Amino acid sequence: MTGATRAEYCVVACAEAWRGAGEILASPMGLIPSIGARLARRTFAPDLLLTDGEALLVDADGTVEGWLPYRRHLALAAGGRRHVMMGASQIDRYGNQNIACIGDWAKPRRQLLGVRGAPVNTLNHPTSYWIPKHSRRVFVERVDMVCGVGYDRADGARYHRLARVVTDLGVLDFATPDRSMRLASLHPGVTVERVREATGFALEVPERVPVTREPTAGELRLIREELDPGNARAREVAQ
Repeated sequence: MTGATRAEYCVVACAEAWRGAGEILASPMGLIPSIGARLARRTFAPDLLLTDGEALLVDADGTVEGWLPYRRHLALAAGGRRHVMMGASQIDRYGNQNIACIGDWAKPRRQLLGVRGAPVNTLNHPTSYWIPKHSRRVFVERVDMVCGVGYDRADGARYHRLARVVTDLGVLDFATPDRSMRLASLHPGVTVERVREATGFALEVPERVPVTREPTAGELRLIREELDPGNARAREVAQ
């Protein structure tokens, strides 16, 4: 196997969000998170529940395993037994996420997806984020509208947990005393300075920042031969 690409490091970093999760519903949104969830299911998280995006439970290869009625889906989501990986048009140091609009919500400069299920997701079960382009446009001092709820607004929410933020530059988490964002690892070839320059707020950076875990030979084989043989991942994250 040739060396792993940046996109493949991102796939593995997304997969790690579900390590040790047990029998919960994995809800990845986007190509690389979806490959990551399927990789986790095929390797170190065999009890993960995956869906076809509607009402069927499926295996990592799409084979139907069962039916998940909407009421059961809601019970899992509201009871802490789901881990969603969403996107973010904006995200701040405490993990508040915006996917609704850019500018004043009363007269936005740009209308986006809307709030959708982000508040319910973040307050009721673990949430991670996938951001394919780490930039100051996304990592902002203050989001224009709060959709996903961050640590500074979630006091008392029983199942609120922001696990990780994966980007094309590295992995971030909230393992700090005040639950502000921290640089947890760097993808190969990326420097701390580059991440700081691409972040619109003061990021917590430990004295030593590890490199993101390298995909194993077995994981690379699965990604390249079974999960994404067409290499669609390279269109989302360039090498």
